[in-house]
Amino acid sequence: MTRPPTAAQRRVIDAADPVTGRLRGTEAQLAALVKRGLAFRHPRPPHDHFLTPVGHRIRDAAPEVDEPAAAETPATTASASGVFAARIGGEEETGVAPAVRTREVHSAWQGLLELRRMTNPDGSVERPCGWERTHLVRAAALALEAAGHRPAVQDAEGYRVRTTPQPEAVAVRDPDGEALRACAGTLERAGWQVSEHKEPRTGASYLLASPRRT
Repeated sequence: MTRPPTAAQRRVIDAADPVTGRLRGTEAQLAALVKRGLAFRHPRPPHDHFLTPVGHRIRDAAPEVDEPAAAETPATTASASGVFAARIGGEEETGVAPAVRTREVHSAWQGLLELRRMTNPDGSVERPCGWERTHLVRAAALALEAAGHRPAVQDAEGYRVRTTPQPEAVAVRDPDGEALRACAGTLERAGWQVSEHKEPRTGASYLLASPRRT
């Protein structure tokens, strides 16, 4: 049975990027996490360290110590603290300059592709990885934002990604039919299975998307 991380190691894990799992810490801290199988060192420069799937599970689990409001609203907390969070649609404007946001999104998407390569058994970057299956809304939203789709801002038009009662499926809505079909194409290219449906009462179209396993 794996020993729980120390308080200092837990702080490093909790501060990891919520999407890519990129870590920041001293060389000794990072080496200790690698030794315990909670992190890996990227083989290419700049040799950043990232959480392994085990490290992600520890970070996402409720902490054993009494920490105020820890992990209750991870998306809100991440955004408020300045850590990258994918735009799921319906949020207020971030106030971040568009060029800066574009760089952040590109970096997060590249990190996610690297996570696929490192954690999928065959090293495929064409198929979603385990992290995406446990963070469906954030993963789908990142794929859309990275491809240049516009998230809805409060009541304005744009995509909105939401959970569904179905296991391993998210709903994507956009009142613009052409934009919705473009979202479907993006998700398919990102390794998701996508189908289009209509709301029973309104007739409005929406997508159901699930990460492919093969």
